[in-house]
Amino acid sequence: MGYFNTVTSSANGARVDDSPVSGGGLSQNGKFSYGYASSPGKRSSMEDFYETRIDGVDGEIIGLFGVFDGHGGVRAAEYVKQNLFSNLIRHPKFISDTKSAIVDAYNHTDSEFLKSEVSQNRDAGSTASTAILVGDRLLVANVGDSRAVVCRGGNAIAVSRDHKPDQSDERQRIEEAGGFVMWAGTWRVGGVLAVSRAFGDRLLKQYVVADPEIQEEVVDSSLEFLILASDGLWDVVSNEEAVAMVKPIEDPEAAARRLMEEAFQRGSADNITCVVVRFLAWQGGGGSGSSSQ
Repeated sequence: MGYFNTVTSSANGARVDDSPVSGGGLSQNGKFSYGYASSPGKRSSMEDFYETRIDGVDGEIIGLFGVFDGHGGVRAAEYVKQNLFSNLIRHPKFISDTKSAIVDAYNHTDSEFLKSEVSQNRDAGSTASTAILVGDRLLVANVGDSRAVVCRGGNAIAVSRDHKPDQSDERQRIEEAGGFVMWAGTWRVGGVLAVSRAFGDRLLKQYVVADPEIQEEVVDSSLEFLILASDGLWDVVSNEEAVAMVKPIEDPEAAARRLMEEAFQRGSADNITCVVVRFLAWQGGGGSGSSSQ
């Protein structure tokens, strides 16, 4: 996803190893398990990154999960992977006011990345779809078009909104800031960028903001699992199809691989990254897994 092809050839290559990877683990308190799978797909370079992290804050076990889809090279996505969650859990209001901490962490990470970009002559940017699990609260935040979907009561429910330039409120925001949206194969900010919110994108920054939209879900017996994925999945697999594929697969790593492989088989032209989180504490389930990353 991202930049118009004619302006995207990037001097930044792919990660050292572009073969598909997968892994997963189980939280120390047995309340959730997670798995991930990531592949360059049909692309010659890999600009997707992901993070699956279990941490402790004020005696609480926290799950942090993210998918970061870069454009214009890997710089932004790699930076966000390395810094966003660390900035978040260090925030003084992380427990007391988690939503404001998330907003601050997104914007601080963006501004710090932009400072590091001043000597670059090519723009780089990244989406972010993140899920923070704190006790019985699940907070999903996103910028861009990587998407979060939950299965609740057997139903697929999108818990993030894809940020596209042709959405009426996004177009209005961009135009009020002095920018424009035009058709160039798809709707693009300035005729260049296919998402209306992102990290980075220094030259478009006054229009392409990193302010996340946040949705909170209660983790209870009706909430079964969460899927985070880059648009390499969602371009070819619907929310309902993805949930139906994951439902019968107890192991979240196997479920993430299933999604990745299905997207590839359906002809996805993009990098494909999927993270699946299963909520076990209220399901009478347990599991085993080794922590990774």
